[in-house]
Amino acid sequence: MFLTLLVTALLLPGLLPGQSGNSAGAGRTMRAATIPEGQVVDLAGCIVRGLENNFNVLVSRNNQAVSENNLTPGNAGYLPEIAFTNRFGGTLNTTHQSLADGGETSAKGIHNTSNAAGVTVGMTLFRGFQVQTTMKKLEELSKVGALNSQMAMENLVARIASEYYHYVEQVSMYHNLAYAVTLSRERVRIDEQRYLLGASSKLDLLQSKVYFNADSSRLDRQNEVLRAAQIRLNALMAAEDVGQTILPRDTAISINENLNYSDLLGSTLQNNTSLLIATRQQVISGLDYKIIASREYPYLTASTGYNYNYNGYESSTLRNQQVQGMNYGVTLGIDLFDGFNRKREKANARIEMENRQYQYREIEQEVKADLLTIFYGYENNLRLLRLEEQNLEVARENLEIALERYKLGSLTGLELREVQKSLLDAEERLISVKYQAKIAEISLLQISGKIMDLVPGT
Repeated sequence: MFLTLLVTALLLPGLLPGQSGNSAGAGRTMRAATIPEGQVVDLAGCIVRGLENNFNVLVSRNNQAVSENNLTPGNAGYLPEIAFTNRFGGTLNTTHQSLADGGETSAKGIHNTSNAAGVTVGMTLFRGFQVQTTMKKLEELSKVGALNSQMAMENLVARIASEYYHYVEQVSMYHNLAYAVTLSRERVRIDEQRYLLGASSKLDLLQSKVYFNADSSRLDRQNEVLRAAQIRLNALMAAEDVGQTILPRDTAISINENLNYSDLLGSTLQNNTSLLIATRQQVISGLDYKIIASREYPYLTASTGYNYNYNGYESSTLRNQQVQGMNYGVTLGIDLFDGFNRKREKANARIEMENRQYQYREIEQEVKADLLTIFYGYENNLRLLRLEEQNLEVARENLEIALERYKLGSLTGLELREVQKSLLDAEERLISVKYQAKIAEISLLQISGKIMDLVPGT
C-alpha cells in the first residue's frame, strides 16, 4: 500500500510533497513540487511557432528574397538600357573685337541660352555568351539562397527538438526528485514513530531529517534548472514573454529504434544541405570562369536615340536655332590587350574551381564522419537504455524489500539510504540515456536531411 502511494506521488504532477500530511519534526515546510499551471505545448506546436517567429529564420528568409529579387533578365543583361537627359544652360559674355580697318566693337552682357534633351537606347547583342552565363549564375545564387534559408530552418528545428526534449528530461528529473522527497518524508515519519515507541534513537530521527532536507534542497535546485530550460525554449520560439510558463505535453521521451545506417548514409549524400550548398558553389565557380572567358570574344552593341537641341543668341545673325532628329549605330569590337589581367583572372578562377572541389570533398568527409560517430553513439545508447531499464526494475524491487526490513528494524538507516539512492540514481541514468539517445536521433535526422519531417504537414 505504501509503495502504491509513492508511485502515485511520482505520476501525478499535482501532488505536493507537503500535502500528504505534516511530518512532525520534519524541520521545514516544502514548496509545491509541481510545475505551475500554464500553456501545454507539444513539439509540433513549438516548431511551428519557431519557424514563424524566430529572428534568425526571418533574416535568412529575407536574404533568400534578395537573391530571388536579383534573378531578373535585366540584372543578367538581357534587356536594353534606356536613359532620358535634359539640360538647360546658357552663357553670359562680354566681347571686344579689333577690326582689320582699325575700328573696334564691343558688347557687354551677351546672354546666349541652350537646351538639350534626348532619349538613348543601348543594348548588348553579343558578349561571348556572358549574358546567358550570368543568368545561370543568378539562378544558382537564388538556389543557394533557398538552401541557406533551408539550413537555418533545419538548425532551428533541431535546436527546438533538442531543447523540448531537454525540458521533458528535466521535468522527469523533477518528478524523480519529488519522489525522493516523498520517500524521505515517509522515513522521517517511521523514525519518529519508532523513537516515540523507544525502538530507535534520536540520532536516527535526526539523520532522517538531514536526508529529507538534502532531498528537498535538490528539488529546489531542480526547479531552477526547469525554469532555465523553459526560458531557452521560449527564446527559440521568439516568444514575446520569454518567461511565460509552458508545459510539455510529452511526459516521457520516446525513441525511434529503427534507424538504419545504410539508409541514413544514402539520404545524407543526397539530401544533406551542406553538401547541396557545396555542390551549387562548385557550379557557380565554373560559371565565374566562363564569364571571365567570355571577354575573349568580340562584342556587338547597338544604340539609338532621339535628340532635341535649342540655342538662343543675343548677338548673332541668328536669333535661335533648333535641331532635332534620331541617331543609331552598331559597334563591333574586341579587347586585344588588357595588361594580361584576363589571363590572371582566368588562372585565379581555375584555382577557385579546384578549391570548391576540395571544399566539397572536405564537407562530404566531415558529414560522413559525423554520421558514423553519432550513429555509433545512437546504437550504444539504445543498448544502455535496455540495460538501465533492467537496472531500474531491480532497484525498485530492492527498495520494496529494504522498506519492509527497515520497518521491522532489521535494516539500518544508512543501508536504507543506499538502497533509496540506488533507485534514484537508476531512474536518473535511465532518463539521461533516453535524452542522449533522442539527441543522437535528432542529429541523425538533421545530417541526413530528414529533420524537416518533424514539421507538421511535411
